[in-house]
Amino acid sequence: MNEKKPLGAEFTKGLLKENPVLVMLLGMCPTLAVTTMASNAIGMGLATTFVLVCSNLVISLLKGVIPKAVRLPCFIVIIAGFVTLISFIMQRFLPSLYESLGVFLTLITVNCIILGRAEAFASKNKVLPSVLDGLGMGLGFTGALLIMGSIREIFGAGSWFGIKLPVISNEPMLIFIMPAGGFFVLGCVIAAVNKLASRKPPKEISCENCPSAAICKGKGKDNSCPAGESEAAK
Repeated sequence: MNEKKPLGAEFTKGLLKENPVLVMLLGMCPTLAVTTMASNAIGMGLATTFVLVCSNLVISLLKGVIPKAVRLPCFIVIIAGFVTLISFIMQRFLPSLYESLGVFLTLITVNCIILGRAEAFASKNKVLPSVLDGLGMGLGFTGALLIMGSIREIFGAGSWFGIKLPVISNEPMLIFIMPAGGFFVLGCVIAAVNKLASRKPPKEISCENCPSAAICKGKGKDNSCPAGESEAAK
């Protein structure tokens, strides 16, 4: 059993702190493939969120019944059932989005985000935390895809959700909707998230607890302590 956290923390951790795409670098295949348009990105994200929440719910309920020796095949069967369900729903009510996502919708079954949350969290925790974990991770995944899809569509096609934008639609930068543009945008977004989430620099080490105090013999008082210089350089 994992260390207990407040339910709010189980939900919010996937939004940024443990974002599956921007922090843990999972689900790269659909992330790069479907983010040429914002509508495709949010469609894939919400479909994945649905499967995450439902599979986490069922796996958490059945964790005491599923034998450990066959837990992974059982997880895949459960996940595949919900992927089939969402595929039927999208094919019936959102046929254009279903066609746009193509094979990547079916490949949600083997998305490492979903199987990873099933193995690492849902199979070891109660129902409500598991559902909130799946919802937070799914919305974090959706948000990352939406940001990338919006950037790539705006600069690469001169539109957003299919709506033509003035000025930029006249001469769009097609590189953004090509594979190279996907990698470039992903790198920029990850760098921005790392910058926003970066920790404050460590405080200066005083002579009392400096590991090099015996070597410099108190020279840190006049800012010539080698340990202090190394910390400053960091």
